[in-house]
Amino acid sequence: MKRLLLSASLLFLFNFCLVAQPSFVKDSIDNYIKQGLKDWNIPGLAIVIVKDGQVVMMKGYGVRNVKTNEPVDTNTLFMIASNSKLFTATSLAQLEYDKKLSLDDKITKYFPWYADYDSNTTNLVTVKDMLAHHLGTKTFQGDFTFWNSNLSRDSIMYKMRLLKPTGNFRQQWGYCNSCFLTAGQVIQQVTGKPWEVYVYDSIIEPLGMTHTHALGNNMEQMPDAAAPYSNSFTKDLKVLPYDNVDNLAPAGAVVSCVGDISKWLMLQLNNGNANGKQIIPSQAIQRTREMNTIIRSKKNGMLPINIYGYGLGVFISDYGGHLTYEHTGGADGFVTNVCFVPDENLGIAIFTNNDNQDFFELLRYQVLDAYLGLSYHNYSQLSLPGFTAERKQTLDGIDALKARVKGNNLPLPISSYVGTYNNALFGNIIITAMGSKLLIKFGNHNDLTATLDYMDSAEWMITYNNPAFGIFPLKFTTDENKVTAVTIKVNDFLEYDPYIFSKQ
Repeated sequence: MKRLLLSASLLFLFNFCLVAQPSFVKDSIDNYIKQGLKDWNIPGLAIVIVKDGQVVMMKGYGVRNVKTNEPVDTNTLFMIASNSKLFTATSLAQLEYDKKLSLDDKITKYFPWYADYDSNTTNLVTVKDMLAHHLGTKTFQGDFTFWNSNLSRDSIMYKMRLLKPTGNFRQQWGYCNSCFLTAGQVIQQVTGKPWEVYVYDSIIEPLGMTHTHALGNNMEQMPDAAAPYSNSFTKDLKVLPYDNVDNLAPAGAVVSCVGDISKWLMLQLNNGNANGKQIIPSQAIQRTREMNTIIRSKKNGMLPINIYGYGLGVFISDYGGHLTYEHTGGADGFVTNVCFVPDENLGIAIFTNNDNQDFFELLRYQVLDAYLGLSYHNYSQLSLPGFTAERKQTLDGIDALKARVKGNNLPLPISSYVGTYNNALFGNIIITAMGSKLLIKFGNHNDLTATLDYMDSAEWMITYNNPAFGIFPLKFTTDENKVTAVTIKVNDFLEYDPYIFSKQ
């Protein structure tokens, strides 16, 4: 028995070495990653590279939890966030292949009550439009309302009629998580199975992704789960609460590890075939790779990309002259990317547990350049000074806000600010007095609060109980010494534009 095991191990090692590796991967990547974790303050990272049908590298670095020092390994779980979107698009493309639906079906065919801000869009918007981000809204618009909320999936879809577009339908690019939720909800209408059940039954289980979860609820209880960290608004890393975005599941709820994602990459590079079986029809795989949205068609920066667009759940570029498909995923405390280059039979996935860094993408470019024979640039070292300067500016700005909290007299009695405020999209918030401070409780967000400290010049400093949301200046709107509204900002990682809440 030992001899058989030894033979199997030698065969594995032999196969592992059949693929010639570029010198960067063979000789330098270990030190590159270790230095990157140090430079970018990343607790842990997991990487997998597949090439020509083989896993040529799969390894964990650092720790999944800075308190316990448990190491990252190939089964360590990360929220892959928006890398869930290709699972959704692939599922819908498969259902189209099975003639259960058409991606050109109108959303109102499945949800007659669905409406957008513009009635013409309501009448025209299709499943494919949702998968290609064609609504005309701004990137992340509505996410402050939807992300980590207790709103049901139908409630989120209903509220989409309140998202006022800033661009034209099918003409302006705007990344939309609630659009992907809406597309994913069609799966249940067609199959009778919720999104998470269908994705598990049709993709996760057939691929043998035994450590992967379609939903992220109670991730803290999952064995091997990495802890989420950020230092976006603090000098030191802060552990964050785990996101719960199961109400937006088709847009970003999957939890996985590089060991399992290697199987997903293999399927993508083998046109839907895995373990000798056609898990996903090749036509469905190709359907997701049709460019439906042109984002940019000129060179931008030093990367070898001229054409950049979006298919269905995946970004498409001509990286170094090769059709390249990739997506990033961002949740509080986690950023990940998944990438594959079919004509080179190359796949890469990188998962990390600090959301405030660019290394997770820079490493991908480094690996791509190595395999595609492009000139070497140390992207990490080239990008670090700019990132460091921007981070210093952010922290200096926060220090300046805190320095303005000196116990100054309020412009109005504190009772003037107390009450219920409403934003049509978000709903209600309640502001109460807490000594000389104010406390905000956010409706439909059971665990989210914020403290307001008065500074000066009618400005307050808002500090959220979840460090991921940020620290910002805040102003109340007044009319003849009467408070009428408040404008609230959150981290751009969540949503770019502030919300105006009117006092009731």
